[in-house]
Amino acid sequence: MKLILRADVDALGRLGDIVTVKPGYGRNYLIPQGLAKPATTANLKAFELERRKLQEHADSLRAQAEGLADRIASAPIEIEVRVGDGDKLYGSVTTSNIGDAMEAVGIEIDRRKIILPEPIRSLGEYEIEIRLHPDVHGVLKLSVIRHGGPVVEEIEETEEVAEAVEESVENVDAETAEA
Repeated sequence: MKLILRADVDALGRLGDIVTVKPGYGRNYLIPQGLAKPATTANLKAFELERRKLQEHADSLRAQAEGLADRIASAPIEIEVRVGDGDKLYGSVTTSNIGDAMEAVGIEIDRRKIILPEPIRSLGEYEIEIRLHPDVHGVLKLSVIRHGGPVVEEIEETEEVAEAVEESVENVDAETAEA
């Protein structure tokens, strides 16, 4: 089945391309979604008249995606996770967690657009690719940090408190010995 694409379709073609697809894919998905029309001579003539309007719409979508990519690049995200021995995460950070963290800072995006080859299972800094448009990919800077802050600071604070308690106990012992 030959079709004229009315929009860019991943892994198929760009706006205005004439493509050959299986009949079921064309009839059941592309045509009902408004992504394509049958490639007849009448539709070819009508498409040439409609092409400029469709191209302007596609350009505006691309511009919106580029603006969103800039917002994503300028807004680093931190996700706090619980960790066990050896900084191993309890569970993992997935696209759903990243999507929720992005919504918390005011960037709403479909989690299916977040490209994560495998779930994140360790602390650190990551650069996550986000497919916003067939031609526009954003890069998100993600920090996976320990829940409640670093353990080293807690240990140092605990040691300081322990030293202060020991000093006060020694002072009390010295005062009772003098009396």
